Amino acid sequence: MRVLLVEDEHALAKGVIAGLEREGFVVNWVDTGRLAEASIAADAPDIMILDLGLPDTDGLKLLSRIRANKHRFPILILTARGEIDDKVKGLDAGADDYMAKPFDFLELNARLRVLERRLGTASTSTIAIADVVLHINTHQVEVQGGDLDLPRREYMLLKCLMENQGRVVTRDQLESRLYHWGEEISSNALEVHVHHLRKKLPDKFIKTIRGIGYTVPNQ
Repeated sequence: MRVLLVEDEHALAKGVIAGLEREGFVVNWVDTGRLAEASIAADAPDIMILDLGLPDTDGLKLLSRIRANKHRFPILILTARGEIDDKVKGLDAGADDYMAKPFDFLELNARLRVLERRLGTASTSTIAIADVVLHINTHQVEVQGGDLDLPRREYMLLKCLMENQGRVVTRDQLESRLYHWGEEISSNALEVHVHHLRKKLPDKFIKTIRGIGYTVPNQ
């Protein structure tokens, strides 16, 4: 799941990025409203975390412009403005959730998981397909009743495919969910991850759609 973090406080941003990447999110970060709009125009994120006190624009105005341009991805406001009136203005402007600083990271993660579930096919924190069960909250995977320990990117790959069961996920879509901006990706990196993952899963659980991407078929 790709998150765009719009935050001008660099130390805070780095802490949020480190925490969210441990939780399996891919985080791209900008520190101005201008860069946020350019990023969205080029490749809209799945979820956005937005600070309101940006150096070049008010975050509420940025939020209004994003919604006026018909972008519907979930937006969570994370700001020092914690009064009830501020929260009401943020939600009325189109935010899906609102958190005041200082905040607890566990709560931030939980709220992002709620927004994430709205985007996928899974309505709960557990996805079960055939003999494979994925627990989103704990990052645990079970295969035929036994625990399966997966490296972070293999887990993220499996999660993306299982959330989109029955739909083909392209190479570009998968890579954007496994790697952040500027990260060097070898030409066969995705194939290597799929190869290792397949060896740990039931036969034919992941199907290759030649020249396009991969899918977990309806069982």
